Amino acid sequence: MDRSMPSTPRTTLLYLITCLFALLGLGAFWYGLGKPVHLPDAASPTHKLQCASYTPFDKDQSPFDQPFRLRPARMDADLALLAERFQCIRTYSMTGLEAIPALARKHGLKVMLGAWVNANPVDTDKEVALLIEAANVNPDVVSAVIVGNEALLRKEVTGQRLAELITRVKDQVQVPVTYADVWEFWLQHPEVAPAVDFLTIHLLPYWEDDPRGIEDALAHVAEVRQVFGNRFAPKDVMIGETGWPSEGRQRETAEPSRVNEARFIRGFVAMAEANGWHYNLIEAFDQPWKRASEGAVGGYWGLYDADRQDKGVLEGPVSNLTQWPQWWLASALLVLATLGLAGRPAHARAALLLPLLAAVGAGSLGLWGELMRTNARFVAEWLWAAALAGLNLLVLAHAALALARREGWRERLFAWLQARAGWWLLAAGFAAAVSMLAMVFDPRYRSFPSAALLLPALVYLLRPVAARRAEVALLAFIIGAGIAPQLYQEGLHNHQAWSWAAVSVLMVAALWRSLRRA
Repeated sequence: MDRSMPSTPRTTLLYLITCLFALLGLGAFWYGLGKPVHLPDAASPTHKLQCASYTPFDKDQSPFDQPFRLRPARMDADLALLAERFQCIRTYSMTGLEAIPALARKHGLKVMLGAWVNANPVDTDKEVALLIEAANVNPDVVSAVIVGNEALLRKEVTGQRLAELITRVKDQVQVPVTYADVWEFWLQHPEVAPAVDFLTIHLLPYWEDDPRGIEDALAHVAEVRQVFGNRFAPKDVMIGETGWPSEGRQRETAEPSRVNEARFIRGFVAMAEANGWHYNLIEAFDQPWKRASEGAVGGYWGLYDADRQDKGVLEGPVSNLTQWPQWWLASALLVLATLGLAGRPAHARAALLLPLLAAVGAGSLGLWGELMRTNARFVAEWLWAAALAGLNLLVLAHAALALARREGWRERLFAWLQARAGWWLLAAGFAAAVSMLAMVFDPRYRSFPSAALLLPALVYLLRPVAARRAEVALLAFIIGAGIAPQLYQEGLHNHQAWSWAAVSVLMVAALWRSLRRA
């Protein structure tokens, strides 16, 4: 039986006021994440941009699908949409895209046709033959052909082999011929440049070996473009891929977000057009299939999302979280559900802490849900996300009931949760240790799980529970030992890494307090 003091009017008033502030604070939190940002427009119905990369896969498709089937209706609708904002599109392969020139003609677009070059000479020769045929049959639509994309970066061909392929194509077509690769590989393979009519370089500041933050990204692009313009003159240099991701993990100072994508794209377009550069933006539409090989960030380089909805990158206000009202509503409902589960607070301090606890739990769970909505790639990752969400709900219920006046079923539920609290702590510590090992030894494509482990770390730091000493000590050691290495790898300006470090410190402290209690 609970022996807490009965409620007083003062306690009740404090409780109601704190509840109101908790809900308003959640609203401010979600609005802060999603508030619209106004930037100068890059495009409008009367100002079309030059070119955008186009791959014709729907959100449920991948080039690795067997059998490989593209949807003509999808390509037709896509090109109709792109024609509203662009003068041309760039493709990467010929297989399955034979209808692209005719569709481009229908919608008034030019095409930079690409042939996929790889280590298989039979596949490469087939792609090159289709490229030559399409260029010769559609001279009114095909503005240039691209013999290979990042084949040197993938180490699938030599520079000499590539130059021979380019020369073969040049001898059989009437349009300009080029090759496309990350800018460093043009410098590493100087034998390729003499073979092309113009150079096509890729400049992606986020993916650089030394990633550039959004504040430095445009200056880096301008610097590299100037170096290439001087070195390879009089040949033209086209920036064949440039862009910024809208979702995914931060790399050093390079942080993906819709606002940063819009800031980069709009700034780049203004700079390119002021300098008379030829350019192609990557990419037209988000490609979810790329997340499997490039991490979550790989699927979110599009100017439109995978459903072909405008992300606000090119014009108008842009928001990092357009669904912020829905997340606020969901968080508010979880707060109310938590308060309903707990019932009356046990005392004045509980009246203050209970709504704040519910708000922290609802906010962190909402952040975790939004992160997994965009970042989870496989069934295993969804199961991991669901398991951590379930753990958070158990911890939230346990902590809320600890602050409540319990009787009847509430007392029985609290007793059940309290008896297993050590296991909840071990589960949270295990998740933190596994995540820390991943962030130290294989971090490139992993997201920071800070939101999923904040609540357990806080609750069991402030209200320690006993758990098995050997396991707790091992988990605390793994988590603590990884904090400095992961910060060193990510760079001291990566705020996502610092958030994870802070949560890890809280978790280590919670585990240490558990050791002392045991």
